[in-house]
Amino acid sequence: MKADFYETLSVSRNADEKELKSAFRKLAMKYHPDRNPGDEEAERKFKEINEAYETLRDPQKRAAYDRFGHAAFENGGMGGGQGFGGGGFADIFEDIFGDMMGARQRRSASRDRGADLRYNMEISLEEAFTGKTAQIHVPTSIACDECSGSGAKPGTSPSQCGLCHGSGRVRAAQGFFSIERTCPQCHGRGQTISDPCAKCSGQGRVTEERQLSVNIPAGIEDGTRIRLAGEGEAGLRGGPSGDLYIFLSVKPHEFFQRDGADLYCKVPISMTTAALGGAFEVATLDGTQTRVKVPEGTQNGRQFRLRGKGMPILRQPQVGDLYIQVAVETPQNLNKKQRDLLEEFERISSKENSPQSTGFFSRMKDFFESFSE
Repeated sequence: MKADFYETLSVSRNADEKELKSAFRKLAMKYHPDRNPGDEEAERKFKEINEAYETLRDPQKRAAYDRFGHAAFENGGMGGGQGFGGGGFADIFEDIFGDMMGARQRRSASRDRGADLRYNMEISLEEAFTGKTAQIHVPTSIACDECSGSGAKPGTSPSQCGLCHGSGRVRAAQGFFSIERTCPQCHGRGQTISDPCAKCSGQGRVTEERQLSVNIPAGIEDGTRIRLAGEGEAGLRGGPSGDLYIFLSVKPHEFFQRDGADLYCKVPISMTTAALGGAFEVATLDGTQTRVKVPEGTQNGRQFRLRGKGMPILRQPQVGDLYIQVAVETPQNLNKKQRDLLEEFERISSKENSPQSTGFFSRMKDFFESFSE
């Protein structure tokens, strides 16, 4: 007994044309014999959903089916819906599987494309700041100069494949369908080589180290990928070359840390410079020195901003900033006189000289006293 067409497509009886088509697309993709080679059950299901869709998509057939069921098409009623001659199934088949077949043809056309290559390059922060042109050596496959990349012995040429007649595809009957597949003899190339080139063994390419010039723009960041189109591995037997990808990493710097376009530098200063004020000079990546003034009473960790002294922004006229953070250094290895002077300073100091520590310990005292109340 035949299954109900609506149940076959998993739709309700009031489903419109859009719902029918959507349901058929999903099921057809699932049970198509090309996706289930040798699966008789999938082939049977595919026939069923095709018959159901061909019937329900036609308003007259659908009306007859809704009224009389499968009996409407028995004994020469309105004609079965299994045939492939009508435009309905052909249209929907092209709509569903056209992209899939097209993708296969594109894959076949690009079958001989060379592989993409990766090259890791490490540069300094100074090189990232100024930019550079680097020369690199890459071992890769290049087109064979003996056979000009054809793979055939000089004086000969590839011949048309006798099995697929140059199309690269062959058709094979599989039950109810005719399936197109890649030619097993030429592997989709459409040509065969009876007398291969001795230098490349018929591959059309040989391995060689190449020297390439790579332009690294100013402001490049760590982890940036540069693509050199067509500089990868040569394609097989004259196929297109792959691409070369340069992966850049920037070495850690002795003085500067980078955050985007901004630079950060930590500078130690003496306790007396922080207390009395002073100045120091810091070198920048543009090759100049900049004087940084330290005001009296500077605290540890204070930052000073130097505008326009950071990193250039890639392919833009703007430049980042340089932030100088001071670290106040506590004196070590004091002699007796130095110790005496510091003790004298501590004795004559007032709360106003150390407002942060005075305020902190005052609040801490209040905090502990609150427990005794």
